[in-house]
Amino acid sequence: MTARTTPPGEEPRPTMRRLRTPLRPVVADIALWAVFATAGALWFGDARSASATRDLALPLLVLGVAVPLARRRPGAAVLLANVPCALGLAGPGSPANVYALTLACMSFLLGARRATARTPLLVLAGCLTVDLALCAVLRVPAVWWFYAMTMLPAALLLPWLAGRYWRGRRELIEGGWQLARSLEERQHLAAERARLTERAAIAADMHDSLGHVLSLVALRAGALELSPTLSQQDRDDVAELRRTISDAVDHLRETVTVLRADPHPGANPAAADTVEELLGRAVASGVPVRWERSGLPPARSPLVERAVYRVVQEALTNATKHAPGSTVRVSITHNGDTTRVRVHNSDPAPGGSPTVPPLTLGGSRGLTGLRERVTVLGGAFHAGPHEGGFEVAATLPHPPSAPATSHGSDRLTGLPDPADGTASAGAVPESVRRRARIRRIARWRFAAVIAVPAAAAAVFLPSAAYLAYQLTGSVLPPSRYEKVRVGAHRMELTRLLPARPFPYAPDTLRSALRPPGTTCDFYRSNGNLLDEVDLYRLCYSGGRLVAKDTLHAGSDAGIP
Repeated sequence: MTARTTPPGEEPRPTMRRLRTPLRPVVADIALWAVFATAGALWFGDARSASATRDLALPLLVLGVAVPLARRRPGAAVLLANVPCALGLAGPGSPANVYALTLACMSFLLGARRATARTPLLVLAGCLTVDLALCAVLRVPAVWWFYAMTMLPAALLLPWLAGRYWRGRRELIEGGWQLARSLEERQHLAAERARLTERAAIAADMHDSLGHVLSLVALRAGALELSPTLSQQDRDDVAELRRTISDAVDHLRETVTVLRADPHPGANPAAADTVEELLGRAVASGVPVRWERSGLPPARSPLVERAVYRVVQEALTNATKHAPGSTVRVSITHNGDTTRVRVHNSDPAPGGSPTVPPLTLGGSRGLTGLRERVTVLGGAFHAGPHEGGFEVAATLPHPPSAPATSHGSDRLTGLPDPADGTASAGAVPESVRRRARIRRIARWRFAAVIAVPAAAAAVFLPSAAYLAYQLTGSVLPPSRYEKVRVGAHRMELTRLLPARPFPYAPDTLRSALRPPGTTCDFYRSNGNLLDEVDLYRLCYSGGRLVAKDTLHAGSDAGIP
C-alpha cells in the first residue's frame, strides 16, 4: 500500500479525522431535543383542539434547529424557541402549552453561555414584544393577555438570571483553580529562585574566599621571584607559577560570573572565619596592614558579620593585586546602631602598579557584589579614590532595617520586588484583584436572581391576583345553572348567581343572537384560569329572566 503524495503547489486535503465533529455535543443536543419532543407529544395527546401540524410537527422542527444553534448563537435559539409559544397564542385553544418550558431552557442556556447582558436583554425584550404585539393583532381574550404578560416573561427572564448565576459561580470556581495553579507555579518558581540564590551564594564564597587566597599565593610567589638566593631556573619556575595562579584567578572569575545568575544573593552562609584571622593571614603573607577597632561590638546579625568580613576581604584582595607594596589601613567602628568599615590603601610602592581599581574590575563582580550585599542589608557603600589611594567604606545597620528584611524575604519567596519596579509598596496582587472582581460579579448576579423576580412579582402578582379574583368570582356551577328558571325575577336569582358576571366574554359570543330588547350577563361554567370554558348567558327584560343559553368555547356563534 503506497502513501498518497500531494502534488507541488496543491494544498493537502483535510483528512477524515479533521472533518469529524465531536460526538459528545451532538449526543447531548439529540438528547435535549428528544426530551422536548417527548414533552410535546405528551401534551399534544392530552390537548382537545390541538393541530398536529401547528402544535406538534412545526414546533419540533423549529426546536430541532434551535437546540444545536444554541451552542454558537444562543440568542437566535431563544428567538426560535419563542415561535411555538407564539403559535400557541395564535391558536384557538389555550396558549398554556408545554413549549414554554423549552423557552425557559433556551433562556437558561443563553444566560449560561453569554457573559454580557446587553444583547440577551434585547433578545428577551424582542421575544416579549413579539408575543404582546401578536396578542394585540389577534385581539385575544384576557386570559391570553394574562399568559403573555406573566408566564412568558417568567419563562424568559428567570431562567436567564439563573443561567447567569450558574455561569458566575462556575467562573468563580474556575478562577479559584487558576489561582491554585498559579500559586503552585509560584512555589516552583520560589524553589528555583532559592536554588539560584544558593548557587549565587556559593559563587560569592568562591570569589571572595578562594580568590583572596589565590591572590595571596600569587603575591608570595612574586616576592619569592625576587629572592637573590634562587637560580635563574628557579626564578623562571616561580614566575611560571605566579602566571599560572593569575590565570587560575581569571578562570575563577569567569566561572563565578556564570554561576551568579542572581545578582542579589540572599543566602546566609556561615562565616567560619573572622576578620582578625583574615588580617593575620594577610600580614603573614607580607602585606603591610594596620587596623583598629573602636567601640563595643554589639550582637549583630550573621548577615552583617558576613558583610563586614566580605568588605575587608575584597578590599585586601584588590589592594594586593592592583597596588602591591602599599600600606593598607583597616578601621572598624561600632556605634549604637551601625557598624562602619573603612579599608584604605595608600599609593603603591615603587615598582608596583599605579593603577587604582575601578568599581568593576574587568568582568569581576567583587565591588559590585559588595555594593549589592550592603544595599540588601539596608546599609550604604562607597568605593573610590581617596587621599592619593583607594578606599572602600560601608555602613551597616544592626539589626537590619525593615525594608531590607522585606526585600530579602521577597527575594526568597519569589514575590514582586519594589526595587525592581515590578510592584509598588502596598500594591494589591493581581490574583487578589481578580478574585475580588469575580466574587463581586457573582454577588451582583446572585442579587439579580433575587431582586429581579421580586420586582417582577411586585408588578405582575397584583394584576394576576385581580384577574384571578374576577375570573373565579364569576363562576356559575352547572348544578346552580340548572336551578335557574326562565321567568324568575332578578332578585329571586341572587342567591343562585355569583357575586359578579364575567366581564371578558369574547366578542364572538357577545354578538350571538339574543331576544330583542334584552340585556345579558355572562358567567363562566368552571374556574379554569388558563383554558377556554363554556359560558352561561342570562338575558333579562324588565327585571325578569327571559332566556338562558350555554355558549360553547371555540364556537363561531357561540350557540350550537
